[in-house]
Amino acid sequence: MIANSRCIACNLSKREQKIRKHSDEKKKKEFIQKVTGILYQYGDKESTPMLDKRIQDIYNEYYYEEETDYVTLKHKYNQYMLEREDEIRECLKETKDIEDYIKYVCVGNYIDFGVTGNIDDQMLENLLNKVNDLSILRQEVKYLEEELKEAKTLLYITDNCGEIVLDKIFIEELKKRYKNLEITVMVRGGLAINDATIEDAKEVGLTKIVPVISNGAAITGTVKDQLSEEARKYLDSADVIIAKGMGNFESMYQEGINPYYLFLCKCDLFTTRFGVKLFDPIFCKEERLEIHSK
Repeated sequence: MIANSRCIACNLSKREQKIRKHSDEKKKKEFIQKVTGILYQYGDKESTPMLDKRIQDIYNEYYYEEETDYVTLKHKYNQYMLEREDEIRECLKETKDIEDYIKYVCVGNYIDFGVTGNIDDQMLENLLNKVNDLSILRQEVKYLEEELKEAKTLLYITDNCGEIVLDKIFIEELKKRYKNLEITVMVRGGLAINDATIEDAKEVGLTKIVPVISNGAAITGTVKDQLSEEARKYLDSADVIIAKGMGNFESMYQEGINPYYLFLCKCDLFTTRFGVKLFDPIFCKEERLEIHSK
């Protein structure tokens, strides 16, 4: 999906705010000029995650020493969710409805430093406590269940750190229900804000449950022409694909992949697109997805 004008404006604004604390006006101006050049050159050709990657590369040239320590932040939220894992499993113990698992993995998508900038731990706690209030399309869940009964392979594309604990719980349940289903998890190929990588998958125990592969790219999405040969092979051959997060939606939509998207709407553009409220969940296969406005 080509970047929306609001995404472009938001990206530029966030970068300017990030460097505002620096005193070297000449350096700041050069940086902003390079960013606007990227947005002008690629803004009508590429998705928001790909633009983010190009701009991040420029940022690293100018201000790498000021970059946020995402490795530490990712560890914090992996541990945050691991500490709640037993409690969440207990809540799901008696359920027979896969919808309840999907609600939890939607809530986990709140842990996103790219969109929100900072995570409000109390908001995350509130979302977890009110997970049963979330509304998921029941018919869409039935469609997924029907497909998984016939499928041989499922590719599960993760998004953020922390939430992969909830992905793990969901995947374990899928393994129990569909014993002939071969599940592979795909994570980011390098540090991309707080998105999950192989290191995060190992930390939360996901690699002990299913094969986990890198997509070969340090981008906050799944950009087809940036994927490794292995990742592209899995993407092209999977019977069913589940793609977590807004970045995966922005980079995969209208690319001929047709996954099930699963995310929280965390910005005004997404609430407008889907006609929902802030932090409402979206779970739908692309072919049935209705976008009200761009």
